[in-house]
Amino acid sequence: MSNLRTFDLNLLVAFDVLMRELNVTRAAEHMFLTQSAMSHILHRLRQQLDDPLLVKTPTGMLPTARALGLIGPVRSILADMEQLIQPPQAFDAVSSQRRFVLAATDYMEFLLIPTLSGLIESIAPGIDIHVKRTESAFPLMQLENGSLDIVLGFRSVLNPPAHLHCHLLFSDRMACVVRQDHPFIQGDPSLQAYLKAPHMLISRTGSNLGIVDEKLTELGLERRIKLIVPHFLSAPLIVANTDMILSLPYRIAEQFKQFTPLSIFPVPLDLPAYDLCMIWHPLRDKDPGHLWLRDKIIATGQTLETA
Repeated sequence: MSNLRTFDLNLLVAFDVLMRELNVTRAAEHMFLTQSAMSHILHRLRQQLDDPLLVKTPTGMLPTARALGLIGPVRSILADMEQLIQPPQAFDAVSSQRRFVLAATDYMEFLLIPTLSGLIESIAPGIDIHVKRTESAFPLMQLENGSLDIVLGFRSVLNPPAHLHCHLLFSDRMACVVRQDHPFIQGDPSLQAYLKAPHMLISRTGSNLGIVDEKLTELGLERRIKLIVPHFLSAPLIVANTDMILSLPYRIAEQFKQFTPLSIFPVPLDLPAYDLCMIWHPLRDKDPGHLWLRDKIIATGQTLETA
């Protein structure tokens, strides 16, 4: 007696051809086999299914009752298998109603999402984007179970697991902003002048240490952080109305300057550049819709890199 573990599923293809042709020679030609090889396959089918399947008669070979009962189910199975092994259909962004979920820092949300959402709306009006805030712990489980599609942020901060895919979108560097009529900072500040001023820090976790403070600690120095806020939104207005210095990525500083009368200067420290990246799980690497979205994010990042 056969069971699924011992049955050769390739025999189902031969069974279907034999039932269509009702002739071993023609079935062999159809499958590009010799008549001897096809006869051997029919013999194996008879053994596996414990039935003659095809019987010689004066008018030719005819299927048994068992064979006739198997024709429909076998063809249904083969059709399902054919569908299963076909490459995925091309993603039609114009008609798609798909919803993608991104996790992003407020920095990435501020810089990337306005251009990205405008691009998607213009070419794929049915697609919805849900942006979530990144948490302190990397959202590996959400990427694995599909509740999250992509994570956007600073690679050094996110520190994604090595098995995830990570694409560099653009880079940034640290700068500092002060109000234009600041009492003692009117040009590129010296380290002494930088440390003399009170500082503002944007910290989504509430920590009073940033990349600047880590570098200062290495040098045995310290700055006074007078104000900590969790979001970027209020920062330019606060800086414009105080003597505080805000150190932040240069691209954000440029945006702030458009809203308020601020001056931008380099931070007087040797700090590494920021790599801003897109992270996704290999499980969705070949998903046509996911590929489409990643292409659009990369294109948006390239506009920032060349700006």
